[in-house]
Amino acid sequence: MNNEAIFKFRSISENEAFARLVVASFITPYDPTIGELTDIKTVVSEAVTNAIIHGYDGRDDQWVHMTLTMQNNVLSIEIRDEGLGIADVEEAMQPLFTTKPEMERSGMGFTIMEHFMDAVEVISSQSKGTTIRMSKHLASVQAECH
Repeated sequence: MNNEAIFKFRSISENEAFARLVVASFITPYDPTIGELTDIKTVVSEAVTNAIIHGYDGRDDQWVHMTLTMQNNVLSIEIRDEGLGIADVEEAMQPLFTTKPEMERSGMGFTIMEHFMDAVEVISSQSKGTTIRMSKHLASVQAECH
């Protein structure tokens, strides 16, 4: 079963909840478990929040791009911004690393993504933006295919 959806929304904090609802609606027909649904909504929330807070430094006049794909039993999620980029991706992916301690950011966003998803890839270029690609096998989809 193959499906794809592409969304673009403004870089405002209210759209983090929108992105969570979109991904939940997209995967519901594939009968995810409650745990899978919760994990996926959480990683989308983390990635979108990173784009808004870090990528665009809170600017609300920019765009966040989200692509959702279901193919060969795998959900793929891509969250992309065209913001500041990450100077050192390896450092940024370390647990507890944050560039916004004054905002009480935990620095656990990438760690959460890596924990809940099967694969996480972060591609970033300073002044050009960041793309986060994540994928997860859904147990319910796998079961239907056998």
